[in-house]
Amino acid sequence: MLKNKTGQQLHEQYKKGIKRDKRSVFIWQLTILVLLFGLWQLASSLLWIDPLLFSSPSKIITQIIDKFADGSFFVHLQATVVETIIGFVLGTLLGVILATVLWTSSKLSKITDPYLVVANAMPKVALGPIIIVALGPGYTAIIAMGALISVVITTLVVYSAFREVDPNYVNVLKSFGASRFQCFREAVFPATLPTIISTLKVNVGLSWVGIIVGEFLVSKQGLGYLIIYGFQVFDFTLVMSSLLLIAICAAIMYKFVEKMEHVLMKHNK
Repeated sequence: MLKNKTGQQLHEQYKKGIKRDKRSVFIWQLTILVLLFGLWQLASSLLWIDPLLFSSPSKIITQIIDKFADGSFFVHLQATVVETIIGFVLGTLLGVILATVLWTSSKLSKITDPYLVVANAMPKVALGPIIIVALGPGYTAIIAMGALISVVITTLVVYSAFREVDPNYVNVLKSFGASRFQCFREAVFPATLPTIISTLKVNVGLSWVGIIVGEFLVSKQGLGYLIIYGFQVFDFTLVMSSLLLIAICAAIMYKFVEKMEHVLMKHNK
């Protein structure tokens, strides 16, 4: 009884230690953020930096509040967020599907291997004008940019993870008469789920880059459009406001993927 109680106390102490560490990390993160914005505001107020070029946190927050109040930011924010989510989902799904197809055929994998390596090395952003000409100057081209920038790296990473699964798992299933699809479903895919989730985290950033670049080139609304417009009219506060909104949205999307990872890994145990 005494032994059980001691073990329980140790477990509670361990959980408290984890919570204390998380709280400490969050406080440090918040402190660094406040210091950065405080230093930025001070540097702008004392003219250590050019306030016309670098604006200031107070101007940016004021502009964001004003533009949300008159509704003009909602249209741009909604367009970019929707495009990014669609591009993110499409890029990830296509990458996983392509990796699965390559895993099912080693011959196809050998044939396409050099092409995938070259495609990964190519700057996808440079393909933007070609995509716009091919798909037209609209949402389709922007979403295609968001998907294209993540699909190749997803294919390579997930396919490598498929290949690194211990072949003994597959051999055991085959000895019980399992088909190749059953081996994939029961052994290969569950074993590579952590890698797929990690790829999702990488794709969050890549999708935002692809969508913003697409909006640079062709869009008439969205945060990428606001950045370009801000440069054209020398409204750098608008540029910094758009960048701040992108950073906040990307952080929220990343946290959502982290929550999804927690849920999936819990069910996968």
